[in-house]
Order: sequence, then C-alpha cells, then structure tokens
Amino acid sequence: MRAPFIMLVDDEVPFVKTMAKRLDKRNIKTIMAHSAEAGLEKLKENKDLDVIVLDIKMPGMDGIEALKEIKTVSPLVEVIMLTGHATIELAIEAMKLGAHDFLMKPFDIEELVAKMEEATEKKRQHEEKIEEAFKQETLAKYGPFYYT
Repeated sequence: MRAPFIMLVDDEVPFVKTMAKRLDKRNIKTIMAHSAEAGLEKLKENKDLDVIVLDIKMPGMDGIEALKEIKTVSPLVEVIMLTGHATIELAIEAMKLGAHDFLMKPFDIEELVAKMEEATEKKRQHEEKIEEAFKQETLAKYGPFYYT
C-alpha cells in the first residue's frame, strides 16, 4: 500500500512541525497548515490528500466548521479530529459530520499513525468502489469496445 498523504491542520506551530518531522521519519508525506482557512486552501491544491488531521479549537474557523467545509469540498478525504478539550458531545458531533475518528491531545504517535493508515485504506476502498461503478456504468452504456 502506498503511504498515506496527509495534512496536519493546527494553530500550534511547534506541534505541527514536530508531528510532521515524526511522520516524515515514517515515510508519511505530510503538508502543514496553521489555520482551518489555510488548510482549506491547501486542500484545493492537493486533491490527492488521503487524511486531514484537524484540531478542533483554533482561532477563526474552528475544526467543526472546517470539517463541514472539507466534507462538502472533498467528501472522500478522511478527517481525524484532535483536541485537548474533548467532550463527548463534541466527539459525537464530529463523528455525525463525517469525521473518521477523534483523538485527545496528548496522544501516542503510533495510535495516530494506525488511525491514519486505517482512514487511508477506507478512502482508497471508496475510490475503488466509485471507479468500479463508473466502469460498470460505462460498459452498460457503451459496451466492452470502450475499454479496448
């Protein structure tokens, strides 16, 4: 399996830089954004992103608002929410809005990596199903000669 391509979105710059270095050592391609708004801009430029690791509490647009926008713009991208101020209600809201998972800060890097790999696999399976459905629809519409 190809390594996940992820984006870290958190207003804590030292945290993001440290996490990016730790993920890079695990051969996980990572881009960084220090606000939800910047993350949404980078999402437009990086359509092949697999997973966004998104902090909930940020100045300006918060993680819940950003999650809604991400799922509108790029519904197949999986989102793992991060927070140091978790409540059950917040976790439930994030999951209802399409978050793949939810992690409390501080967290174990191996747990995050496992969740990112799981989310990446889920996204890629969805992409394969969509591709297969498109192929079947095309075959039904135009016949097998279309794929020769």
